[in-house]
Amino acid sequence: MPRSRTLLVVFLVVTAANLVANAVDSGVAELLTKPLLMPLLAAYLWRAATERGARPDRLVLAALACSTAGDVALLASGTGWFMAGMVCFLAAHVCYLVAFTRHGAATRLRRPPLVAMPLVYAVLTVAALAWMWAGLTEAGLAVPVAGYAVALAAMATTAVTQGWRVGVGAALFLGSDLLIAAGVADVAQPPGAPVLVMATYAAGQALIVIGRVARADVPPGVAVTPAVAPAAP
Repeated sequence: MPRSRTLLVVFLVVTAANLVANAVDSGVAELLTKPLLMPLLAAYLWRAATERGARPDRLVLAALACSTAGDVALLASGTGWFMAGMVCFLAAHVCYLVAFTRHGAATRLRRPPLVAMPLVYAVLTVAALAWMWAGLTEAGLAVPVAGYAVALAAMATTAVTQGWRVGVGAALFLGSDLLIAAGVADVAQPPGAPVLVMATYAAGQALIVIGRVARADVPPGVAVTPAVAPAAP
């Protein structure tokens, strides 16, 4: 088995351990597993690129580094740590956005059916913010979350141009953040919310990274099947 696949298997094992930790509310297990998730994906990306004789996408590596910082910040409680985590993930979304734009996102978004995707994500973002606005305002987070949501929607919009894995991964990432925001706004808290948050987050990030690795094998000029529609949060 190639070392990159071994790293991906280790990521899946640590993810499963993290989901169990959230299910049983084990703070120690959460502390031990969550900070390892994104570094394992970064190691997989690096190794997979090396095996193909290519350079890993530095912007994606930067996004994973920012995500790691965000994961660590969100292990602590309090509004200050929540804001710190949000800033880190905002930086991650900007890195992804720039990476996707450099790989032709702006051009592909002008072609049907992808031309409709900015409107789709804009409507979803406005609807979600309207639903949560009162609760976010009460928590003093309405404006920061709104700004973050715009960046997240922009990232997810450009992601659909990068193949179905990256598009679905970004939509799952958006769904994970929506669950967190709904909990902060106290408008919804589905059963097993911490497990759902981490499951969609880990799956989303993994699909983005795996999609970027798969896309590196596509010769220049060959069309890649886009993610035509986002997964519903």
